[in-house]
Amino acid sequence: MIVPVILSGGSGTRLWPLSRTQRPKQLLSLTHAETMLQLTIRRVDDPARFSAPIVVANAVHADMIEEQLGLIGVDRFSLILEPLARNTAPAIALAALAAKPDDVLLVMPSDHVINDVAAFRLAIEAATPLVREGWLATFGISPDLPETGYGYIQLGAKLAAGVHRAQRFVEKPDLATAESYLASGEYVWNGGIFLFRADAYLAALEQHSPAMIEAARAAMASARQDGARVYPDKAAFGASPSDSIDYAVMEKSDRVIVTPVAMGWSDVGSWDALHALAEKDGRGNHGHGEVLAIDTTNCLIRTEGPLVAAVGVQDLIVIATGDAVLILPRGSSQEVKRAVEALKQQGHISLDRPC
Repeated sequence: MIVPVILSGGSGTRLWPLSRTQRPKQLLSLTHAETMLQLTIRRVDDPARFSAPIVVANAVHADMIEEQLGLIGVDRFSLILEPLARNTAPAIALAALAAKPDDVLLVMPSDHVINDVAAFRLAIEAATPLVREGWLATFGISPDLPETGYGYIQLGAKLAAGVHRAQRFVEKPDLATAESYLASGEYVWNGGIFLFRADAYLAALEQHSPAMIEAARAAMASARQDGARVYPDKAAFGASPSDSIDYAVMEKSDRVIVTPVAMGWSDVGSWDALHALAEKDGRGNHGHGEVLAIDTTNCLIRTEGPLVAAVGVQDLIVIATGDAVLILPRGSSQEVKRAVEALKQQGHISLDRPC
């Protein structure tokens, strides 16, 4: 049995104004009727392979998470509520301490798209034998574009069918470097999904980030439990360094494997990414909500409230909620961060409240 660990602590605003601090994208219905979190749980709903999930989340979202799990019939789970954000490595440490030492943990972000779940499960099966021997596994997304927004992993020696040693992790490259990676066939995207034994991960933290594991242990030792909810001690957890699992463990360990997989993956990291994933009409438009498009091409128009009418425009992203409207050229959706930063400086409440 594999224990799913679902990371749902994010409160990003790359999909503002729909995604807010109080209602981040993993709790939204973006690509399907179900939310991103619900779709993530669906990928591990086979009771013959996966045991009850551990969800690590922001305490602010606890009620929404429990409600969404209940709506899809999930009644067995643990909900570890971070008292404050310390990035992915400490969050995973909390889950590893809650699990049994020899449990195999499948660590997944709660806000990614995986269209080919069968391929994903096959990749898990390929990596599991080495994971049971103490290797730390990650899943490399087979690239189809010279994407500059993702980190990459260079494939090393083949250790088993479909499994390679991770040669090195590299940061987000410039376009020329990304093109060379794609042409070489030796690199995969770092999708941020991991598989390892709980004790192997904790041992790696002990070696490479002892202050982090010490803080996590203290936080869980003094944790308060209320039903499925676990509340780690705030003061103890606050002493942990804030770092990602990539920096804290995966880039430093010499026992890391990578399983390349083509599984229709996307991190849905921008409105452009959502437009690429969405079903479109004959003119390349995707509309959601009450939308009227006349002589309009290649637009993403989404409204949660008012009617949006677009006439004679092209290559636009238009997102309307009950209290905010975002308009920008398609292909420039990473620029949302400029609006978010400006709103932060103004102390604007629309960043925090659910729309």
